[in-house]
Amino acid sequence: MFSKSKINEPGAKADETSKPAAPERKPDTFKSDAPAGGDFKASAPKAKPPASVLSTDLHMTGNIKTTGDVQVEGTVEGDIRAHLLTIGEGATIKGEVIADDVVINGRIVGRVRGLKVRLTSTARVEGDIIHKTIAIESGAHFEGSVQRQDDPLNAKAGGGAPSKPQQAASAPQKN
Repeated sequence: MFSKSKINEPGAKADETSKPAAPERKPDTFKSDAPAGGDFKASAPKAKPPASVLSTDLHMTGNIKTTGDVQVEGTVEGDIRAHLLTIGEGATIKGEVIADDVVINGRIVGRVRGLKVRLTSTARVEGDIIHKTIAIESGAHFEGSVQRQDDPLNAKAGGGAPSKPQQAASAPQKN
């Protein structure tokens, strides 16, 4: 009986026929999705790429500069600039670190500059920290000075701040 009603209603059959034709049109739809894929690509950069990881067996000499995130588990002899920098427990950095967010679980020998700097209980830092906000967990080892600045990433505080005390120290020596 259903087949009779389908036969009697050619318009309904054409609609039903167009429904199966839809899978036939999927390749066409897929082809039309190629330009829509361009729209999808536009949304793809919105997704944050994963952090670049420098593994424990890596020993690198040289500077690293990125606008993305970096996780260091190995050893780096050089400066690092990134958006989010995570120093693993077994990692060692010998150089200046500059990042919006710095999470230190390992060892840094050198200056740290960041908007947010966090030293965990396993952190070992030998050098100055220039920050906007800082958190130091109990158990962290730190040798150096701490200076708060509104813009620690762009300010050359290391050059400006020590020169004032040196001038002050020079003045009393002359007197």
